[in-house]
Amino acid sequence: MGEDRKNTSVHYKYASTREKYCFGIGAIGKDAIVNLVGSFLMLYLTDTLYLAPAFVGILFLVARIWDAINDPIMGMIVDNTRTKYGKFRIWLVVGTLLNSVVFVLLFSSFGLTGTSLYVYVAVMYILYGMTYTVMDVPYWSWLPNLTNDPHEREKVSVIPRFFASLAGFCVATFGLYIINGFNRMSGNENLLAEEGYTIFAVVIAVIFIITIGITVTNVKEESTLNSKVKKTSLRQAVNVIINNDQLLAFIGLLLTFNLCTQIAKGFAVYYFKNVCGDEYLYSLFGFAIVAEMLGLAIFPKVASKISREKVYALACGCVILGLGLLGLVGFVMPTSVVATVVCCGIMFLGSGLSLGVTTCCMADVIDYGEVKFGVRNESITCSAQTFLMKAATAAAGGLTGVGLQIVGYNAKAEVQSAGTIAGIRVLMIVIPIIIAALSFLIYKKFYQLKGERMEEVTRKVNEIHAAQEEMGA
Repeated sequence: MGEDRKNTSVHYKYASTREKYCFGIGAIGKDAIVNLVGSFLMLYLTDTLYLAPAFVGILFLVARIWDAINDPIMGMIVDNTRTKYGKFRIWLVVGTLLNSVVFVLLFSSFGLTGTSLYVYVAVMYILYGMTYTVMDVPYWSWLPNLTNDPHEREKVSVIPRFFASLAGFCVATFGLYIINGFNRMSGNENLLAEEGYTIFAVVIAVIFIITIGITVTNVKEESTLNSKVKKTSLRQAVNVIINNDQLLAFIGLLLTFNLCTQIAKGFAVYYFKNVCGDEYLYSLFGFAIVAEMLGLAIFPKVASKISREKVYALACGCVILGLGLLGLVGFVMPTSVVATVVCCGIMFLGSGLSLGVTTCCMADVIDYGEVKFGVRNESITCSAQTFLMKAATAAAGGLTGVGLQIVGYNAKAEVQSAGTIAGIRVLMIVIPIIIAALSFLIYKKFYQLKGERMEEVTRKVNEIHAAQEEMGA
């Protein structure tokens, strides 16, 4: 790589340490929001508002159909934005403020019942997805622009993912305790009462605004007011997605891995509550996210020793092993704290390694797209990641809702039937294991931006940028 730099005379861009960490801090609030929705929204809707699980599952799936259109459009809007503040910062601010309001409303029913409640929840959930896109697309689009050094990206990409995992750890580990605590402060002893959810949502929204504020005020972004880059049309935006073979491969591997982990997270609270007999074990499931942060922390070092393909194989293998052991523990020692932490820790270690690999892959796919199409459409490409994250969460939610309905789950029953418990075991353990194995197969067979091929892409991108610098572009 050093020879490539010398031959192309490329000026490599590096963010300061302050910028790297201020950018990463922004992930705390936004991922606290997505984790509360991913971990507890289904439980809130089924066990607090008593909505039909099948309705909730179908709602999650239908909302993603709109996202399939909405997310690439948002990517196109960001890429076409021309302001003196740049193209990422302004949408990050707008999206954060809008999403904070909708997020709180999503966990507030205002005493509605019957059809009115169903309509209200449907509207708020769809708006939640739309406003999250307005914020999330520019955030991740900004990341590849912090540095154009592929090796530096492996280090930089870990920082926001680490803070995101920290947010997930806090919400998943302490969420039930915090919700219950707010309910007690409100004079309600019911663990699943709405007041606790609403207050917790307000607290997270405030944190969200503060942490994104730190990002937008401390990270530099070049003005796009006089940008000479040609604007992208909707047709071109679609073309960027469907004709980029490596983006499609990336979509496949990322969707399957996220679907695997989101299904496990979606069923976890039901699994621990009904199969293991102790819903507070879910907090240990959340505590094990520390292992995800460990996986992210060691990723740059591991990736420097072995290929990314082997790292991804290790990531998927850890998830499969962790889930398999958790399923076994559910039979022999269902309430064991130590066994639960170990099993979940192995799974989340794999998740952390996967996050490191896929974040680097996203930046590599953007470089590949620039070589293939001659235009660097960061936001359009990253909108695919935003859509995939929401699609995996929604598909998992859909499977959770429909699956619970199929296996006969009764939210008001103290003890579920043997058939229901067996069904939850399959949905929580077996299905995610199969999907994790599929994710690695997609990476191995279809994703080609590895080794010498990626070095060639990097060389060509550097030549393009060098030529642009010489032309004063």
